[in-house]
Order: sequence, then C-alpha cells, then structure tokens
Amino acid sequence: MPEVMKTLLLNPPSFENFDGGASSRWPATREIESYWYPVWLTYPAGMIPGSRLLDASPHKVNWRQTVEICKDYEFLVLFTSTVGLQSDIKLIRKIKETNPHMKIAFAGPHGHIKPDETLQASEDIDFVTRGEFDFSVSEYAHGKPLSEIQGVSYRKDGKIVHNPERPQLHTEELDSLPFASDIYKRDLEIERYNVPFLLHPFISFYTTRGCPALCTFCMWPQTISGHAWRTRSTDNVAREVKQALGYFPQMKEIFFDDDTFNIRKDRVLELCAKFKPLKFRWSSTARVHSDEETVRAMAESGARLFIVGFESGDAQILKNIKKGATLEMARNFRKHSRKYGIKVHGDFIIGLPGETKETIQKTIDFAKELDCETIQVSLAHAMPGTELHDSMAAQGFLKVEALADSGGHQLPHIEYPHLSKAEMMAGVNRFYDEYYFRPRVVWRIVKDALWDSHERKRLYSEATEFLKLRAERLKWARKGGEEYHKPMVSVPGTSSPSGND
Repeated sequence: MPEVMKTLLLNPPSFENFDGGASSRWPATREIESYWYPVWLTYPAGMIPGSRLLDASPHKVNWRQTVEICKDYEFLVLFTSTVGLQSDIKLIRKIKETNPHMKIAFAGPHGHIKPDETLQASEDIDFVTRGEFDFSVSEYAHGKPLSEIQGVSYRKDGKIVHNPERPQLHTEELDSLPFASDIYKRDLEIERYNVPFLLHPFISFYTTRGCPALCTFCMWPQTISGHAWRTRSTDNVAREVKQALGYFPQMKEIFFDDDTFNIRKDRVLELCAKFKPLKFRWSSTARVHSDEETVRAMAESGARLFIVGFESGDAQILKNIKKGATLEMARNFRKHSRKYGIKVHGDFIIGLPGETKETIQKTIDFAKELDCETIQVSLAHAMPGTELHDSMAAQGFLKVEALADSGGHQLPHIEYPHLSKAEMMAGVNRFYDEYYFRPRVVWRIVKDALWDSHERKRLYSEATEFLKLRAERLKWARKGGEEYHKPMVSVPGTSSPSGND
C-alpha cells in the first residue's frame, strides 16, 4: 500500500483579514473583521492521516509564513474563491519556487464552475476538484492515480481532462465522515473565530448538505453542494454536539451552518428532542417557513438566534429571485421567534433584479418593521455559476466583472439603467444609518454593553472598523464609483504590499 502523502489543507490568506474561503457564502473582507470556520476542509483533513488544516487569516498567518509552512508538505489542497483566485495563484507560485515537487489541488466553487479556466490560469495547479471533494483529495493523498478519481479535472499530454462527476454523499456516507470538531480540536484555535452576532467563542458545523430552495443568487446550492437536500442522522449530529461540549468547555454556543437548517419540520423536532437533555445554546440558519410549534420546540431545546435571509421588502423582487417566501411569512416567523425569545439576525441585499430607489426604501422600512436584533446589508453579487450571474450577463447589467476591490471588500458590479452602482452603495449606507441610529436600537446596544465587558470591547472595535469603511464608501459613492481601497493583496505582484505581510 503506498505511503500517504503529507498533506496541508489551506484556507489561504488571499487578502488581509479575508473571510472568503471554505464555508463563506459571500467571499469578501468584511466591514467588521469576522471569520467563519473552514468546514468543507475539515472532512478530508480528518480522512488523511498526518494532515494539517491551516486557516491562515484568523490565525494571522501571512503569505510568507504560509510559504514557509508549505516546505514541509508534499500535497496542498487550497480552497479558492472567485474573489481570491488571482491572489491565490500568486501564492502558489511562491510556494512552488521553494517546494517545486509539491502537488497542488484547487478546491471550491470557482474551480467547480470553471475548471478549464482555473487550470489555464496557472501551470502550478496539478488538478481542480469539482463538486464535493472530501474523497477526491483523500484518494489522491492515499496514492490513487488522477485518472481513477471521480470529480477532478487535470492536464494530460497537453490537454485538459475532466473525469466523470462524483456522486453526492447521502446519509450513510455523511455519517461516516470525521467530525469537524475533531479537526478544530487538533488544528484550530476556536477563540480566533468571531462573528459579531454570535457568542464568543463558538464553533460551527453542518448537519445537512444541499438546499432545495431555488434562490437565484445563492452560490452553494448552484455549485458544490447542489439542490438535493441530504442529511446526517440526528443521532450522528447529537454525538458531535456531545463531543464538542467535552472538547471546548469555554465554548458559548454551537452554530449549525446548514444552507437551511429548518427546512423539514419532523427532522427539526427530532433534533430538538435530542438537543434538549444536552443543555447547550445553539444558533442556526433558518428560512421563514417554520410554524409556531417548531419555533417553540427550538427555543425549548436551547436555540438562541436565527440567521434569516429576508433579502428584500418588495414582493416582486422576492418573486424575481425565486425566494419561495412572502413578506407575510417573514412577519409571522419574526413574531414567533420574538414570542419565544429567539433573536434574529436579518440579511438583506441591495441591487437584486427589480431594484429601484423606491424598493430600496421599501426594504429599509420593512427591516425596521421586523426590528431584528442585528442586520447585515450586502450588495447583490452575481457569483459565477449562479442563475443571477447568467441573467445579469445576458441583459448586459454586469458592468464590472470585479466582485471586490484589491483588498477583498465588496464592490457593486451590477448596474441598471435606472440605478447606478454609486446609488446602490449609497443605499447600503443609508440602510445601516436608518436602521441602527434609532433610539431604541441604540439603547438595546448600549444596554448589552453595560453589563458585559467583552461586549463593550467588541462593540467599540466593530464600530471603529465599520465607521471607517462607511466613510470610505461615502467617498467612493460621491466620486461616482472609483475604487476606494488601496491595494492590500496578501502576495506580491500588485502595486503595494499587504498590511498582513
């Protein structure tokens, strides 16, 4: 039996403070520094003996340190993104200069959608994974020839070869995977992960893969995970929860980072019955479809917060993006969650098909009506591989292909004849201003900070970061859409070095 290759699984430092890798649904450098766990990389990391998972950005590992670490490995699995691709290509050039015999695989949605383009972008990439890559990279590390591995693309005799697709994993296979929490314990420092609306420290993992919803903008179901909803058994999930509680006594909550945690009532109720005796706090993603009985059961089993993609306050826009939800459903879900004491973090998007100045204000007003504890307002991003991208490109609304500036921050790249990029960016700023500078919201924030010293420090840091970026966005909007960040890429090759050097 061939010796297992010494393998490094890398969530790269594409930009300074970049949160764009192996679980981020919106690859970007955030308005407020925050990091999600690289969940996708944990499974192959647990399947390859002697491997290491390096999550560079939250652990403050810069590109030079990454290159140095790579000297000790034979095989690199790098999770790339559309936003970070060019920076990642520069990084692997540096890696190959110091370790020319290292084999390199690129995983992630960009390579899945554009395998030819990704391979053509760099001779340093040995192969690209398509779809779920848990077994693809593990098989390679264990010595299986590329020609026999499903779901990979590679070069052979000067031509690009696409092997057959790899079947998606279902319950039996998902239950057989290593626990993400094993790799967190082995390789990561959970205190490094911070998401403003979650308790700190927290951990996150998936209980399902795939999402049956058809939202046109959502990247994961249209790329790696697919629309087929596949579940781990509830016993398997409960076992990982129990293990994590033992591993991390300092942990304040577990976040279930499924595309849609609450899609099926019977499974949610079954999970709640198994969570309740474990007596822990948890949060999750959620759609607005759950009835009062389900919300009550979640609250009684320890649910603290839901992340809900409300997206828009305009009914026609919700239809345009195939959201499969109505404004009234959103109101009812918020009413039930408030009744049972579960907080809601509301996600909204500016610039979706049908957006106008009037619908932006309509969404702001709807958000204020829902009065979620926290919100996030994003610019519509038409990620390659999504229906939104194809639609916007066909109609000529993708005015700029760049999804982010040279520091990884979101840029509006969709523009309508009646609504400019600068107007959409100004709409994001106005949204935050109108929402958060209301007396009761200010008091809610101050009240939380008064009784919690950690919360005070975090709020001060977040407010400073956000106000600085807000000022830069305002300048950008006034200039009509010129880039507002100095280049800050993490690897040399652009006009200035990173602050993360």
